[in-house]
Amino acid sequence: MAAIDGTRPVRPGEELPLERLDPYLREALGAPEGEIAIEQFPGGHSNLTYLVRVGEKEAVLRRPPFGSKVKTAHDMTREFRVLSKLSPVYSRAPKPIALCEDESILGGKFYLMERRRGVIVRRTMPESIAADPAAVRALSESFVATLAELHAIDYQSVGLGDFGKPAGYVERQVTGWTKRYQDSQTDEIPEVTAVSAWLAENKTESPHASILHNDFKFDNLILDPAGLTKIIAILDWEMATVGDPLMDLGTSLCYWVEAGDPEDLRRMKMGPTDLPGSFTRRELAEAYAAKSGRDLGDIVFYYCFGLFKTAVVLQQIYYRYAKGLTKDPRFALMIDGVRALARQAAAFMGRREL
Repeated sequence: MAAIDGTRPVRPGEELPLERLDPYLREALGAPEGEIAIEQFPGGHSNLTYLVRVGEKEAVLRRPPFGSKVKTAHDMTREFRVLSKLSPVYSRAPKPIALCEDESILGGKFYLMERRRGVIVRRTMPESIAADPAAVRALSESFVATLAELHAIDYQSVGLGDFGKPAGYVERQVTGWTKRYQDSQTDEIPEVTAVSAWLAENKTESPHASILHNDFKFDNLILDPAGLTKIIAILDWEMATVGDPLMDLGTSLCYWVEAGDPEDLRRMKMGPTDLPGSFTRRELAEAYAAKSGRDLGDIVFYYCFGLFKTAVVLQQIYYRYAKGLTKDPRFALMIDGVRALARQAAAFMGRREL
């Protein structure tokens, strides 16, 4: 059986002030007695995720990154709300426990949620499935089915009718992510500018709106340890909203690196999507179209936007590193990822197919 996703000691510079956090945790978890222990989950590049224990009780704590300039990208209240609405009706959404809006404790809002135990696939696939192309393909199918299922939820009926502004969503996204890049730019990368201009000139008409996760990739999914082709939970809802579901698909496609992609893109792949048996990006899109019934005639636009948006996310992370706001050594190479994603988007501009 594959190993359950675990924790590590907290990274230097990302420690939590236990003297201020202690009384809050004891009250929120209903655990007045017992020793407090805090560890950190190793994955993720944006909001920070910790495992907190008070005696026999445990929870996951989510807080914004230290030194972030982009408050709206790390809205703990928003993340807590979407989980509060989805978890009663959607089993793959973890149950939130408590939201803390008192910023004097950690220097920002944070929340607690239940821990979901399972396997998280990051850069490599567990050996038990990696050597089985049929199983890899079955996991690809589960990936697409789970995304289409999320998009099929009636966001109005679950109380998220005011969670986003579907009208004009694509235009706001292109404009907003362009500004985020400008606000965090550190290097001159011509491809970013070219892609931004192309997206602004080629905006599409959106289909019927749905709930979007906005960061749907393997390392935000928890797999069932007893059957690794089954997805049992979705993590990291910090960018969730209501809008164009094909923007969500485009983001997933940008993470879906293939065996024939340029080497610089393959070096930064965020999941083992290039194994024998895995869908290609075109197959993934076709499977989504079959599951959802949506027209994917403009899928190249959505793929290029996904690449552009992810490049900007990496740029924002690198900005924090370049300015000395975080010491996480993983972030030093983020600027190379910005260049690789921008080059891939520039290569696909104007194409009609993936």
